[in-house]
Amino acid sequence: MNAETRNKKYNEYVEAKIPKTKNFPTLINSFWVGGLICVIGQGIQDLLMYLFPTMSLEFAGTWMLIILIVLASLLTGLGIFDKIGVFAGAGTIVPITGFSNSITSAAIEYKKEGIIFGMCAKMFTVAGPVIVNGIAASFIVGIIYIIIGV
Repeated sequence: MNAETRNKKYNEYVEAKIPKTKNFPTLINSFWVGGLICVIGQGIQDLLMYLFPTMSLEFAGTWMLIILIVLASLLTGLGIFDKIGVFAGAGTIVPITGFSNSITSAAIEYKKEGIIFGMCAKMFTVAGPVIVNGIAASFIVGIIYIIIGV
């Protein structure tokens, strides 16, 4: 069997095994679940501002993000977030909860390899590139900000 025939048969096999999704319902579910996550975040921030009237908007926003990250990690650990993700698709990935889910999932998956070489090392295989690129982009923007002198 030549390489072209083998590749064609393999591609046919992959096409047969790929789960089929209905694009429009998935799009709608993504939109409203992602929006609901954002509304929950806004509700948490508003509640914090109400409970602590002297808290600044930025500080309340920081605490809201921390609470969303912890909730997403907890729901991932309980197996609930994955079910929401299957239903909503990218609606759960785009907000910060998706980043939390990806780190927690990697840590849970490699738990059996130990704390250091399993959980700690593997959870940063996902987070590492994001953190490095975020720091690099912040540095570049900071340098531009200094040069422009705004």
